[in-house]
Amino acid sequence: MTGKFELFIDEHASYAFRLKSHDGAVVAVSGPYPSKESAVQGIRDVRECAATGLISDQCSLSRSRPQED
Repeated sequence: MTGKFELFIDEHASYAFRLKSHDGAVVAVSGPYPSKESAVQGIRDVRECAATGLISDQCSLSRSRPQED
């Protein structure tokens, strides 16, 4: 199943989008865009980049991890 992008107007009256998973969970929320067209272009950019994006591990190895049960 696929997720979906939702365009919306945020609390500052700017355009934004969120990406939801197939079960409706919010996966990501964009920053503000000045126009609907620029928000749609942001979605296009995410679609293009996400499929080929590499993982860059920014976790500090010196930081201790929480204990798992």
